[in-house]
Amino acid sequence: MLHKLRISNRFTAKIILVLLLVIIIPTLFTSLSFYWLSDSILKKNARESTIQIAKQTAESLSFILDVGIDTSDFISSDMNIQRAAMELGNSPTYEENWNFQYINTLLNNYVYSNSFVKIVYLLKEEGRGWGSGTFSDQKLKEIQLSDQDWVKEAKRKDGELVWQGLQYDQLSGGGVNTDLVLPVARVLKDFNTMRNIGLVQINLDGQSVVGTIRQLQLGKTGKFFVVDSGGRIMIDSNLDMINKRVENPDLYERIVGDNAVEFEFHMNGVPYYGVKQLLSNGWMIVGTVPVAEISGPLERLQTWILLSSAAFSLVAIGIGLFIARWVTQPVKQLTQSMLSVQNGDLRVRADVRTSDEIGFLSKQFNKMIHKIEHLMRQVEDEQSEKYHAELRAVMHRIHPHFLYNTLSTLRWLIDSKQNDRASEVLSALNHLLEANMGKSGSRITVEEELDIIRKYLIILELRYEKVFQLDLDVEPGTEKVIIPRMLLQPLVENAIFHGIVPKNTDGRISIRIRKYDKYLEFLVEDDGLGIAEDKLKVLNNLETAAEHGEIGIGLRHIYDTLRLYYAQNWNCSLTSRPGQGTTVHILLKALSERSSKN
Repeated sequence: MLHKLRISNRFTAKIILVLLLVIIIPTLFTSLSFYWLSDSILKKNARESTIQIAKQTAESLSFILDVGIDTSDFISSDMNIQRAAMELGNSPTYEENWNFQYINTLLNNYVYSNSFVKIVYLLKEEGRGWGSGTFSDQKLKEIQLSDQDWVKEAKRKDGELVWQGLQYDQLSGGGVNTDLVLPVARVLKDFNTMRNIGLVQINLDGQSVVGTIRQLQLGKTGKFFVVDSGGRIMIDSNLDMINKRVENPDLYERIVGDNAVEFEFHMNGVPYYGVKQLLSNGWMIVGTVPVAEISGPLERLQTWILLSSAAFSLVAIGIGLFIARWVTQPVKQLTQSMLSVQNGDLRVRADVRTSDEIGFLSKQFNKMIHKIEHLMRQVEDEQSEKYHAELRAVMHRIHPHFLYNTLSTLRWLIDSKQNDRASEVLSALNHLLEANMGKSGSRITVEEELDIIRKYLIILELRYEKVFQLDLDVEPGTEKVIIPRMLLQPLVENAIFHGIVPKNTDGRISIRIRKYDKYLEFLVEDDGLGIAEDKLKVLNNLETAAEHGEIGIGLRHIYDTLRLYYAQNWNCSLTSRPGQGTTVHILLKALSERSSKN
């Protein structure tokens, strides 16, 4: 007991000595030094707060811009809209009336379903089209679409999005334009021929966009605005500035030629502080404010801190002993809890139950750890949802492609009056769909994948009146291995369509499957035309080819499937001999039992 008391007294003496040395003696020096140092620290905090505001605003604006992007994607990919655009002026009146009703209803539904979408237009260059709300066909006829800069840019970009600055809508209403909008447009393409058949323009609600940046406050006179990659102002609460380049050369250089998130510049001899954040469409939100407006309040805070430090120095000696005895144990407990968290144990909780600052800090520490756990679980859930959404997108892309080719075969047979063979194709398709739809999930066994290939070959043999021999060399024990659905079928389909059919002869396809420890090897070989050397070089770099759109739907599906299911644990290569055939080699790490169930 006496030993513990001596230790306690010795610790108390150290606390008093530290207070004397650290607080009383260097008080004057510390106060003067802190006065200068706190200026940069407090300014840094103010800047970090400003950057955070800019980030949050960028996220809000990006969400609105993404609505325009998504709406444009949905409309451009609607086959009924493509058909109506192609038939406009070339179909009977009753069909055009039906198209008019359908398109108008659809466009209005897009507007009503999202508060950020103000107006949607589907236009033809010859001066006809559809629009939501109070779309004026007369106003459309008064302008020459082909002379509009945004139309020229949309045609030049050939399907990519074209953004314009804030403006008043030109094609709605009966009188003066009153709707402030932010337009995004693109050419509408026929997916079958990839020719331009019209224009799609999504007009986002300009008031919502302006309101998002107008509600922000940077000092007394600071402001936010949005520029494009060339430094042109695209969004500003002052509409007179729209489509003008940033006038101040110092600010322009900071925006266009500098990647820094925050910066300083001078305007009319006054130092300014600026921040910028990238938006989802490549634009940038910029905030500027005079430095004095964000540093003035900080100087008053510095004075208060200096006075508080002086007062605290006088009081600290009187309560030093009490603090030493009262604080030691709770601080020790809290420190131990922090060390446990540092070592990765997020289950630990500080057990300090005092009602003072240490107790409050302990409670906040516990809340922080609980929130970290919650955020970690939330991030894991979000990543999992994103992963599965990508998987569904891959499958939804290949299935229509697969079904389209099969239905094209059926249509060809019917047009050729080969009804008996069409019936056989329909029967084979029925069996094929039963095989596909009878299984839930995106994974099947090797045996089931091969069965789908057999059924699909029946359809192709009937279509081309050729014999496609399928040779299988499957190592025993691999039949029940789980693989992604439609992993091999696109390779067989490519072998027939691009390799064997152009030769106008019967063909042979061989599939060899082997297992090496934890890895599966697939060899798919055909005796078709083969692949040209320059094309083969491109295809053997799937990642680059996929990024540049140099591969078809089938190989793109293979690449996305391998990337999403196997991460880095796969390899795909092609070898070919012109006139003799092509071999596709896939090596991948077998899916674990856990990932198969997931």
